[in-house]
Amino acid sequence: MTLLNPMRRAMLALLLMTGLAVAGTAQAADTLASGSLYQSDVTLTDQNGRAFHLADLRGQPVLISMFYASCQMVCPMIFETIKATLAKGGKPAQDGVRVVMITVDPERDSVAALKQTAAAHGAGDHWQIARTDSSGTRAVAALLGVQYRRLASGDFNHSSTILLLDADGRINARTNTLGATDPKLVEAMRKLVAAKP
Repeated sequence: MTLLNPMRRAMLALLLMTGLAVAGTAQAADTLASGSLYQSDVTLTDQNGRAFHLADLRGQPVLISMFYASCQMVCPMIFETIKATLAKGGKPAQDGVRVVMITVDPERDSVAALKQTAAAHGAGDHWQIARTDSSGTRAVAALLGVQYRRLASGDFNHSSTILLLDADGRINARTNTLGATDPKLVEAMRKLVAAKP
């Protein structure tokens, strides 16, 4: 019986996460049909208070993921994995790839909190640490295939996917590897950087 309880809890968590993904799928259908995330009209605000749309990133490769500022375990690893991935690509990647991190916790993650997060993780000029409203967060998560849910504690369970977008906003590669670089993601990033005009 004690073995079944953890299994039941795991299955329930999986079903809840699947429900979250399905709920956001309809909002993402038109964008996914076009193949480009840049069709999304969600307005984001970065750590400097600047509003932008994903389409504003057109013309360059982008590494994109989701996080929340008070996260103590997975999110710092996402930041470090992205930094390590850029380092593997050398100066061309560090100069030519944008990074966008979007919070799953817009209620608590104000622009000031985003700015503090950017500083804490050494996010450079090519990084945008961003927020939107709750419906925009759900829409972006559906586009990226990121599943999340708020826990009773106020923390979040969320997937740790890092995606690489090409210059037109199409998903070129993705990884769930944390704590080490994914060679396939690094190679895909290098190819996109080398192909930039």
